[in-house]
Amino acid sequence: MGGGLLVAGTTSDAGKSVVTAGICRWLVRRGVKVAPFKAQNMSLNSFVTREGAEIGRAQAMQAQAARVEPTALMNPVLLKPGSDRSSQVVLMGKPVGEMSARGYHGGRQEALLGTVTDCLEQLRSTYDAVICEGAGSPAEINLRRTDIVNMGIARAAKFPVLVVGDIDRGGVFASFFGTTALLSAEDQSLVAGYLVNKFRGDVSLLEPGLDMLYGLTGRRTYGVLPFTHGLGIDEEDGLRVSMRGAVRESVVAPPHGEEVLRVAVCAVPLMSNFTDVDALAAEPGVVVRFVDRADELADADLVIAPGTRGTVKALAWLRERGLADALVRRAAEGRPVLGICGGFQVLGERIEDEVESRAGVVDGLGLLPVRVRFDRAKTLARPVGSALGEPVEGYEIHHGVADVRGGEPFLDGCRVGAVWGTHWHGSLESDGFRRRFLVEVARAAGRRFVPAPDTSFGVLREEQLDRLGDLVEEHADTDALWRLIEGGAPGGLPFVPPGAPPAVPGAAESRGAAPDPAPQSPEGLEMARPEALGEARKSHGPDAEAKPQGLDVGRSAGPEIAVVHVDQEAK
Repeated sequence: MGGGLLVAGTTSDAGKSVVTAGICRWLVRRGVKVAPFKAQNMSLNSFVTREGAEIGRAQAMQAQAARVEPTALMNPVLLKPGSDRSSQVVLMGKPVGEMSARGYHGGRQEALLGTVTDCLEQLRSTYDAVICEGAGSPAEINLRRTDIVNMGIARAAKFPVLVVGDIDRGGVFASFFGTTALLSAEDQSLVAGYLVNKFRGDVSLLEPGLDMLYGLTGRRTYGVLPFTHGLGIDEEDGLRVSMRGAVRESVVAPPHGEEVLRVAVCAVPLMSNFTDVDALAAEPGVVVRFVDRADELADADLVIAPGTRGTVKALAWLRERGLADALVRRAAEGRPVLGICGGFQVLGERIEDEVESRAGVVDGLGLLPVRVRFDRAKTLARPVGSALGEPVEGYEIHHGVADVRGGEPFLDGCRVGAVWGTHWHGSLESDGFRRRFLVEVARAAGRRFVPAPDTSFGVLREEQLDRLGDLVEEHADTDALWRLIEGGAPGGLPFVPPGAPPAVPGAAESRGAAPDPAPQSPEGLEMARPEALGEARKSHGPDAEAKPQGLDVGRSAGPEIAVVHVDQEAK
């Protein structure tokens, strides 16, 4: 059975994803067969594996860092927010319905612990090491009882925990200490130590504080990673991440031709897979920015309507802000517009939605001869084709089914004049196609822009992952990290009071004690026993070719992994 490590964080966006990816790249470069794992992810940035399973893009990126093919085993539970109070639940790569936050954390979440631990055990039986990423903070005491992604999975696997803190935010010592002190004694026994992320300046000035932290907690700091601009990887959500960050934080590479090309991305609500524009931002002379006002489209050479988890909501938002009218004017003037997935649906004539928004029939912007009907079944695919005379690969994640009624064929969508639309995410990562597309955009925009002939997005992504590996190798105690991965948390780690508070005021659970055992699967979530999942899970293994078994809502048919009856209304 392979060893492992849980990378937790003092906060969301502390750097768990990049540290996990960096550790994976460091390990694989030293000959270790390693896999990433995140039991539960909440993100609108997702990816489709080769067997047709939807997982978080961060885990797909981490799999690339580990040089392995991503599978559903690496992210068994994915939550895709549809509002402030509800999310679509994706289990083992397949959607099983919508659920309110109260319903999920009210008992259904902990019933998934057997599923996620079984996935982790399968990875451990295949790989030398599994590097797990936590979510949020392990000290979210209101959620500890139902936790399956932080200390819950660490306890189940007996994995040591490395807590990452973002010193650029300030308060990192208090965050390290407070995170530890709010955990039960049993949880604290697995917290091996800390890793400082995004440090600026002379490390020697930080060392007295690290020594005092050791004196307070009995736990060492395993490394101090420097602040690094433009790491260029896929995290969960937020506009500060992925490769366009390099464009926003540093000087844009000079254009290969005479002029730059300006790209404006409409920052629609519930924006998903905004990583689609990373390949554009990687091009010398292409400036990418996210906008939410109509006047910001005036000087744009290309406007992109990106993917969204709420197509009808995004359409209403575009109209409310005047962006819809601006897009219609652009199309009439022959100025380039590209719609991707939900953005493609918005550009069509009509949307019939009884699934996502339940709004019924809604008029689109009418820029493309397309009618969209939402289907309860989600399309998850890895299409391959050609466009503009170049090969293209992509991936599809959508409920909307497009009926294309005219225009010039463009991938699975169409083109009318300078307006393009497609459901294919990731198509712009195909280098030859991206260059031909930018030539078309520049011509329509009247710009003397010429794409560089040698930009390879795949090579750039590998270089970024190597940079993450370098950060870990050069600024962390890798020998000590390997001892953690192989041997677990050191014995005799001291308890830091006060420990976890009682789960319920007045409950018998004492401070420092572990939470009571999780109750049995609650009504409405029927979980198969882990030992019965082996055959179904084989399709998710690293060498699998078969597609995963289907999941359905409200019924069971064949060797399904789980059946989830979801709340009809998010409250």
